Amino acid sequence: MILLLKALALFTGIAFVIYGISCLLTQKMKEEFTRFGLSEWRRTTGYLQLLGGTGLLAGTFFNTNLLALSAAGLAVLMLLGFLTRLRIKDSILASSPAFVFMLVNLFLAIYFFKN
Repeated sequence: MILLLKALALFTGIAFVIYGISCLLTQKMKEEFTRFGLSEWRRTTGYLQLLGGTGLLAGTFFNTNLLALSAAGLAVLMLLGFLTRLRIKDSILASSPAFVFMLVNLFLAIYFFKN
């Protein structure tokens, strides 16, 4: 079970590192954050995603407390992302990745905080 959860943490960590880089560098994400009404938060969001993703990756190999803390932070970030999507009336399909990543990170945080 723990091997599967660490693999999930690795996958999630890689996804957040990629998404964080995208937030910082791509025109598409600049446009998305403008559409969200949060253009001033794009860089902060990108850095937080890089930090959280890196924490998941490092925590998988070195320190499960770091993994749990990173997952908790990313769960909060994804909750805010999901609420933003609801606020601007995006579809359920467009909102679902934030919701799913929130649940995955919440589960990882709870599991690794307990163990």
